[in-house]
Amino acid sequence: MASRTGLICGVSAYLLWGLFPLYWPLLEPAAPIEILAHRMVWSMVFLVALLALTRGFRWIRTLDRRRIGLLAIAAALITVNWGTFIYAVNSGHVVETSLGYFINPLISVALGVIVLKESLRPHQRIAVGIAFVAVVVLAVDYGRPPWIALVLAFAFGLYGLVKKRVGLDGAESLTAETAFVVAPALLYLLWLGSDGSGTFTSEGGGHVALLVTSGAVTAIPLVLFGDAAIRVPLVTIGLLQYMAPVMQFLIGVLVYGEDMPLSRLAGFALVWLALAVFTVDAVRAAREHRAAPAPPPADATPALAATR
Repeated sequence: MASRTGLICGVSAYLLWGLFPLYWPLLEPAAPIEILAHRMVWSMVFLVALLALTRGFRWIRTLDRRRIGLLAIAAALITVNWGTFIYAVNSGHVVETSLGYFINPLISVALGVIVLKESLRPHQRIAVGIAFVAVVVLAVDYGRPPWIALVLAFAFGLYGLVKKRVGLDGAESLTAETAFVVAPALLYLLWLGSDGSGTFTSEGGGHVALLVTSGAVTAIPLVLFGDAAIRVPLVTIGLLQYMAPVMQFLIGVLVYGEDMPLSRLAGFALVWLALAVFTVDAVRAAREHRAAPAPPPADATPALAATR
């Protein structure tokens, strides 16, 4: 029952993330930076209310200088990720955002090697190599490196590394991260309002409602993902994560009619090949890990352990 609930939560989270390209354009004519500021402010409001009704705020006492520093870095990285995504979606680059989240798992592996000095299995090396070739092919097709995809992938990959070291629950961590940026965001919105260039009070009640709900839209998938992460195997989460970029790719091509010439499709096909190699390797490694015999207790030899 717990695994079924976790699977439902995981699928729901990635479905919501996959639908993001349909949501952010609804907030126009607000500019991307105004949307980003509203997202920060209303996320903070929603998260504080959520924690007040559920877990409370005792976790704040566990924040030492090291954790606070890491949370500040995480706040900067997620701001870059959010801002880039909103700009890309609202400027007709939905397909390129999907590319960023397709290559994100491979970028995370590469960052693990560079930053954490981890070693790659042979098939992981092959997957990363194919992904590098794919980025070169797409750079030739676009006439430039796919900057939006690379910024999204690297920002989110680094964000994941930092979050891993922080060791806080998703909602708690996001609340702390948002606390670093909510004051500048609020000041910016107040300045827009006083200057008359903001859209919060000038585009009707529907626009206000959409901007306010950006907080819930941000936090709800995260809460669902957190519930899934503790109930289903990591391999399952790894497979589910491809749902969002697949949906974003289809929305970009089928809903927004973005160009997909054969040269660009070839680049995406290489990315999908790299992900297939990467996923098969991850599934096989997980099965081997489960099948491996448990090590004997530290205070017993194998022979003694068998007689107890």
